[in-house]
Amino acid sequence: MRRTDGATAAPRSIAERLREDSAALAEALRVSRHEAQRDAQILLSRALGWDLARLLTRPESLLETEAAQRYESMLARRMAHEPVAYLLGEREFYSLSFEVSPAVLIPRPETELLVELALACIPESGPCSVLDLGSGSGCIAVTVAKLRPSAQVLATDLSQAALAVLGRNASRHGVTHLESAVGSWFDAVGQRCFDVIISNPPYVAVADPHLRQGDLRFEPRIALAAGPQGLDALREIIAGAPGHLRPGGWLLVEHGHDQADAIAALMRTAGFEGLVSHRDLAGVPRVAQARISQSVGRK
Repeated sequence: MRRTDGATAAPRSIAERLREDSAALAEALRVSRHEAQRDAQILLSRALGWDLARLLTRPESLLETEAAQRYESMLARRMAHEPVAYLLGEREFYSLSFEVSPAVLIPRPETELLVELALACIPESGPCSVLDLGSGSGCIAVTVAKLRPSAQVLATDLSQAALAVLGRNASRHGVTHLESAVGSWFDAVGQRCFDVIISNPPYVAVADPHLRQGDLRFEPRIALAAGPQGLDALREIIAGAPGHLRPGGWLLVEHGHDQADAIAALMRTAGFEGLVSHRDLAGVPRVAQARISQSVGRK
């Protein structure tokens, strides 16, 4: 490292850098010191090529120039609110590591509930056709395909760039029985029918101020926002699902914290039965699950 006077600065220890940078990050991101420290530790681990355990057990180690430069570059981007997942190029989801890029939404922990519920609807062996609408990184589709190897899984997305990420994630996890198709919602699947349809669509209102703040500024807007109430995509998916579900087939959708009643009404109108609203670990209504009646689903 070079000082402003041209001399070479002495390397500082890991503990010193983490202490100083955690305080700066906490102020810049307006988060707790604990959250900021975790971000700094993750970035420094990547810069050093160490795992987190090694970093935490060697606080006295000196940070040499090359690693320091890599770390400082990532730290500056994080100071500007760029998500850690994009800086690392990956995010863990359902105990699996997924490639992510600015072409796709970053997988959220609450979406693991959607996967759990979908897996409960899919037999561990035997045929079952599954559709994941708006798959993005493929975290849902790839996880389902990996854990239900007998299922036929089709993942769709409007973005070719997103489907490229999905394809690499399928290869990363050895999933070979996963199809993908480009298109908007059911436009991508033609007349095909399925036993289970899953979706984590955009459900934020387009005027929501959070979209212009923090990490969300870096994620694809098309994957976040859908109409003045955030319901446009959900409305289209729920209305179209009966024409692509076999009799007794399941529809599971993730939705916003204040949308459960609206989703329930849409599902009843579309002919769904046995609606259940599931709450995430924070106690927030997060996933709506219902079954199409035998008289409405397509044979």
